[in-house]
Parts: sequence; C-alpha cells; structure tokens
Amino acid sequence: MLSRRHLRVKVLQALYAYFQSGNAQIDQGENQLILSINKLHELFIYQLSFLIETSRFAEKKLEDNKSKQLPTAEDLDPNLRFANNKVLAAINNNRDFQKKEALYKINWSEEQEMVRKFYNILRETETYERYMNSSNNSFEAERKFVMFLVDDLFVDFELLQSFYEEKSIYFVDDFHLVSYLLLKFLKFMDKSFDDDKELPTIFKTEHDETNEDLIFVKQLFRKTLLQSEEWGQIIANSTSNWELERIAVMDMIILKMALTELTEFNSIPIKVTLNEYIDISKYFSTARSKIFVNGILDKLIADFKETGRITKTGRGLLDN
Repeated sequence: MLSRRHLRVKVLQALYAYFQSGNAQIDQGENQLILSINKLHELFIYQLSFLIETSRFAEKKLEDNKSKQLPTAEDLDPNLRFANNKVLAAINNNRDFQKKEALYKINWSEEQEMVRKFYNILRETETYERYMNSSNNSFEAERKFVMFLVDDLFVDFELLQSFYEEKSIYFVDDFHLVSYLLLKFLKFMDKSFDDDKELPTIFKTEHDETNEDLIFVKQLFRKTLLQSEEWGQIIANSTSNWELERIAVMDMIILKMALTELTEFNSIPIKVTLNEYIDISKYFSTARSKIFVNGILDKLIADFKETGRITKTGRGLLDN
C-alpha cells in the first residue's frame, strides 16, 4: 500500500522524533517507527468503517421516517441508493475487513452525533443530489461517489480529525496520508472485489518470505543513526559558508538519510535518491530547503563518486 516515498517520510518522522527526544536506544526508536507504520493500517480500517457507518446511519434514518405519524410518500418509498451503495456494501461484507474491524474493536455507537453531522453535510452537497437522482447505477458511478466522500468531505470534517487525534497520537499526522491511501485503494477496486478478497497491506511485499519494504525501512532508520555523526561532519565540511547551527534540523536529517541511501542501498539509482529527498525537503522543511539540499547532495555525490564511496549494482545505476 505504501510507496517508497511514504516509507522514507515515515523514517524521516521517526528520526526527527528520535533526535528530539534525546533517545539513545536505537531498538526502541525502531519499534516506534514500525508501530507508527502499523497504525497507518489501523486508521485506514477506521476510515473505511466510518464510511460504512455513514451509509448505515442513512439506512436507519430512512427506516425511522417510515414510522412517522404522518409519513410522506417519499418516507414510505425512500431513495436507498446511498444506503445500498455497492462499493460500501462490498467492503462491509468482506471477511478481511470484518476481521480487522473486530481486531481494532471499532464501534461507532457512541459517536452517532458525529456520524449524523457528517451525513447532514453530505446531504447538502450538489454531488449527493446528483448521485441520488442519477439513473447511472454502475459500479464505477458508485465508486466515484465514495471517492468524493474521501477526497472532498473528509478533508474539512474537523470533528472526525479531532476524534482520531484523541484516539491515538499516531493518527494525528497521518490523516491526510490515509485519505490518499483510501483513494488509491478505491481507484483500483472493481466488481471482482468479493467477500474473500484481501485488503491491501501496508508493505507491498508483506506476504513474501523476504519483506523488502520492511527491511528497507529498518535499515534506512538504523544505518542513518549509526552514521549520524560521520554524516554530520561531512555535511558541515561541505557547508563552509554556513554555521552548522543555522542548518534546519529537518534539512540535516534529510541529508543524512540521503547519504545513507546513496552509500548503503546499492540497487537504488542515484537519480532516484536525489529526486526523492529534494521533493521530500519541499514538504517537510523550510522554503529554501529544496535548493540547499540539492546543492549539498550534488557536491557530495560528485565527491563520493570520485572516492569510490558510492557503488551501485546493476547496469547504469551509478550514472542514474
């Protein structure tokens, strides 16, 4: 489920937390890193469950309307399209989802007011009105509507974000990342998704004997820490016009991770590493970080090539 970009970001966050805490136990820091990644999957299941709970709420509300003292024709013959959304129904009936929902003990019974508010916000949108009145009931149309809930409504629903913040400290920074993962999952979900289909796992290679993604995460975290002092000195020597204290903490960690990847992961092309960490610096550090990180890495890559510090296996990897 997670790309290598996402995994690098999780390592970056874990290293920042490690350095800020003054922790001296690498094993403990690594365990916190893996826990934070696993919590992504828990939040992913929570978000799926909330979508389904909203459709359940809609169905219950429509059933309650039938019991009014003076029900209207619409109350007696309601539009059940959202309540019976094919995509949400398929997920709800999926055994893997049910198993994980039970594992995380997800229960919305005490959060019905929050569900009601989200449902009311949904009903006020033009997209909902068009969806409910459309004659197109294809799986694609159903999926597109669910993606609208995630992409347009989740992002601004502060009550749900506050709920997750209280639920787990690990949910705080990952709300938008999980929304992206939900959209990715929904995008590739089709009519073949049935009760026995397994949900995506956090690591793409999770079921393989060698979990390459997990190994990558652990090694990048651990080797960056073990070489932190050396990398810090090398970076300092390459920034003669800067006082070391003036370099942003996040820039320093990004550079150390990049140097670790360049020298320790022989199958990753140089250009991939360079582009990844320049892009990451744009989102996680200062406005000038992109230029700074790019300049330092360009210089150190040239130096490391000349001294043989960088060795890549595979045709063309050293130049790419």
